[in-house]
Amino acid sequence: MSERLEDIAAAIVADGKGLLAADESSGTIKKRFDVIGVESTADSRRDYREMMFRAKEAMTKYISGVILYDETIRQKAADGTPLIDIIKASGAIPGIKVDLGAKPLAGFPGDTITEGLDGLRERLAEYYKLGARFAKWRAVIDIDIAKEVPSATSIGSNAHALARYAALCQEAGIVPIVEPEVLMDGAHSIDTCYEVSRATLLKLYGELYAARVVLEGTILKPNMVISGKKSGKKDNPEEVADKTIKLFRETVPVAVPGIAFLSGGQDDEEATANLNAINAIGPHPWKLSFSYGRALQAAAQKAWSGKASNVAAGQAAFIHRAHMNHLAALGKWRPALEKAA
Repeated sequence: MSERLEDIAAAIVADGKGLLAADESSGTIKKRFDVIGVESTADSRRDYREMMFRAKEAMTKYISGVILYDETIRQKAADGTPLIDIIKASGAIPGIKVDLGAKPLAGFPGDTITEGLDGLRERLAEYYKLGARFAKWRAVIDIDIAKEVPSATSIGSNAHALARYAALCQEAGIVPIVEPEVLMDGAHSIDTCYEVSRATLLKLYGELYAARVVLEGTILKPNMVISGKKSGKKDNPEEVADKTIKLFRETVPVAVPGIAFLSGGQDDEEATANLNAINAIGPHPWKLSFSYGRALQAAAQKAWSGKASNVAAGQAAFIHRAHMNHLAALGKWRPALEKAA
């Protein structure tokens, strides 16, 4: 595997492949495990993630890389093999989440700023030694029009932090995944999502240029343009696709090799259908792929439910979802394929 940032970025968005976001914090994965009645311990978290990393068909054919959490990148499988070695053996690239989470932005109620820049240079050097070749930093942009959220200050502060993070990553030989997530939780319309996403991406790329980040060695991880969950409106995939591509054509430089969408709380099939519709109206100047957490894992978690006897069932569920999103990344998914599983 080449160590050039451009080559690593290209491999992350190889045709029909995408990222498995397995970087849930300890608090987040506890919530997921509570749903399936599993106690969240270091061993149970390891067993769950090992189950996915050993799903050979998914990891070799459909998954280009795995975003890990600090705990996971240091863990060993039940047989003593470092989890990171299992990922590399499948041909997938190990990556690492490096932000320390979104905190309230002082003076701007409802807005947040992502923390984690202090000491990041040293952390990236350690993660590189541990085997990570890409990293992820998530900025959170909420929408609440009545409260004038997001503010221009929030968008600007988060874009600046993403650019500083990206520059530090490239200095360390690590491809930065920049994730400016405009949340889909609110009551806003699809057009409001478009406007806020447009303002966010325009500011982001201005800051990346100013920080001298090499765009060919980056990946964008954005939201799709979609109505807020509390709006009561269910957008059809074609509308999501049209507005999302219009947004990118106005804001994302063609030097960016790929865009790996977050699922943002969409259910499994919805995230796949929308990704498929986006690719079906191509060709596009960037590869358009997936970087899904829940939309790849929810079915596998439920099938596994913490039991060693359910590992094969959990792997089968994970392989199926990875296969469906592989097809969607090629614009070849059809709803009937879900029923055929």
